[in-house]
Amino acid sequence: MTSDFLFTSESVTEGHPDKVCDQISDAVLDEVLRQDPLGRVACETFVSVGMVIVGGEITTHAYVDIHRLVRGLLRQIGYTDSGFNYNSCAILNAIGPQSPDIKQGVDTGGAGDQGLMVGFACRETPQLMPLPIMLAHHLTRRLAFVRKQGILKYLGPDGKSQVTVEYRSGKPARVHTVVLSAQHSEAILDSTGTRITDQARRELIDQVVRPVIDPALLDDQTIFHVNPTGKFVVGGPQSDTGMTGRKIIVDTYGGMAPHGGGAFSGKDPTKVDRSATYMARYIAKNVVAAELADRCTVQLAYAIGVAEPVSVMVFCDGTERIPTARLSELIRKNFDLTPKGIIESLRLRRPIYLATAAYGHFGRDEDEFTWEKTDRAALLAKNA
Repeated sequence: MTSDFLFTSESVTEGHPDKVCDQISDAVLDEVLRQDPLGRVACETFVSVGMVIVGGEITTHAYVDIHRLVRGLLRQIGYTDSGFNYNSCAILNAIGPQSPDIKQGVDTGGAGDQGLMVGFACRETPQLMPLPIMLAHHLTRRLAFVRKQGILKYLGPDGKSQVTVEYRSGKPARVHTVVLSAQHSEAILDSTGTRITDQARRELIDQVVRPVIDPALLDDQTIFHVNPTGKFVVGGPQSDTGMTGRKIIVDTYGGMAPHGGGAFSGKDPTKVDRSATYMARYIAKNVVAAELADRCTVQLAYAIGVAEPVSVMVFCDGTERIPTARLSELIRKNFDLTPKGIIESLRLRRPIYLATAAYGHFGRDEDEFTWEKTDRAALLAKNA
């Protein structure tokens, strides 16, 4: 990659249909773990016009009232009008038990599936995350905030953001383009009924974009696309089908790092798709925090039913201060990479997952996000 380039990342609000599904799946997981910390959950959700389908495999002694849980969450997100209504949508429960063939390998401490998982960290932001995805998340969070606080009363739950950052000599220099698509009522349409008014466009820039993007990154050349189709009245599941696990790049690093391929939401921590990806981020962040590298990608790989990873790879894009082979040794020495070890060190058997299901699984400072701590950095630096 050249040292001067444009890089783009996107985010979506909690009302986006795919994120609605992620939140339902993780809400089910949380309710199981609240009653049964050893419960096994692989929960998938599908939403479309007037319908929610919750399916998957769950093995637990807990009882989850799926209808009540789904309706409560939809109401909390903001689906209270006639387009898609929390109280009147149909809900289908299609949950069954986990396969005993998988269970016999997981019960002995093995991984719940094969696969590769990736973690990443860099110095572009205080959270040690890439700048484009962090700005995109800030925008969608702000969209939800101004809606829920009544600052912009015409907004609906659905929305998306996209930020293009201009890099010079490999470092972020300015925001090149901001795309903001916000669901809204008909009240802000112009006389043609096909576009939002100029006033509404200015309000969205002034109330959503400018409060969260550092003014030093914006200039008179920055391009703003606000509801570029003209209007966005019909949104959410009324206009778009949603499914769990379709926003894996939004959930991770905005495309700045590879993705292992497995989605996160609705999966209990025996599924290394989720838990080992969290561990890989934890490792990468501590490596960067220890100043052993400025950029760090960690790949872990597992075989189903086998506890130890089949491979551990570290790539630092030439920014490492010690050989990557030595970094790999330090990682194996200082981190327990078995599923059991990951679950215990990151305390993953708690009902913490609904909070992860919107606005990214990484770069967060809430207490639930144990994989964001840098408590191993000093130890890594000492051992290095």
